[in-house]
Amino acid sequence: MENHPPVRVERRPVSEEESRRANGPDWDRYADEYQSTHGEFLGDAGFVWGPEGFTEAQAGILGDVAGRDVLEVGSGAGQCSRWVRSRGGRAYGLDLSFRQLQHSRRIDVETGLSVPSVLGTATALPFADSSFDVVFSSFGALQFVSDLESAVAETARVLRPGGRYAFSITHPTRWMFPDDPGEEGLTASQSYWDRTPYVEVDDATGVVSYVEHHRTLGDWVALLARCGFVITDLLEPEWPDGHDRVWGGWSGVRGRLTPGTAIFGARLG
Repeated sequence: MENHPPVRVERRPVSEEESRRANGPDWDRYADEYQSTHGEFLGDAGFVWGPEGFTEAQAGILGDVAGRDVLEVGSGAGQCSRWVRSRGGRAYGLDLSFRQLQHSRRIDVETGLSVPSVLGTATALPFADSSFDVVFSSFGALQFVSDLESAVAETARVLRPGGRYAFSITHPTRWMFPDDPGEEGLTASQSYWDRTPYVEVDDATGVVSYVEHHRTLGDWVALLARCGFVITDLLEPEWPDGHDRVWGGWSGVRGRLTPGTAIFGARLG
């Protein structure tokens, strides 16, 4: 929720279509700043699961990707997929933001390591059944989806039997706290069980410009089970010593006391 135009905040139900109409253009507006601010931290071919800097090389949650067909949902500029390709995986990207995909193409050219990518949504993946061995989302894509059941079911559809699914999200307990990297961000101000979406409305136009959805840890567990997944991992990275980066509401002040990111790993069937 960084550097948005003047907005008013609402808490109300939001449909999948309205979420998509808001968040796609929002990421188009924000993409240049995002890549300028965070690109060096992410790396052109780097796989970071969240602001703590916890990497896939450390986590190993995808397993050996060499020779595997891999889909990244919410691929942004393709940094994580490029890391997968550098290790022998056949990675492909999908993102809702055209501008993010333009940045992906730019880095493809600069590095000579290309990630074939498409414009699309997690709730209607443009791929055939059983196309991939691994599907992942690194930090953020799924909390912008209203119809999460369809998104996870789509992942199950495009995965092969026994395929791996992994994703990172803002840790659900963060929903209780203000999105503030300082001391004020340590005081709970709303219910963990209040799943009413956070909505920003552009003051000038009255158009919804940003939507974020919340699910509890129990919601995620139940949803994965309903869609045929067996959970294999739930990682909550600790804030590393000496890591002084501030990213939105993430900081050492908060990160040394409470988790900011949750990483799920699961197997289909």
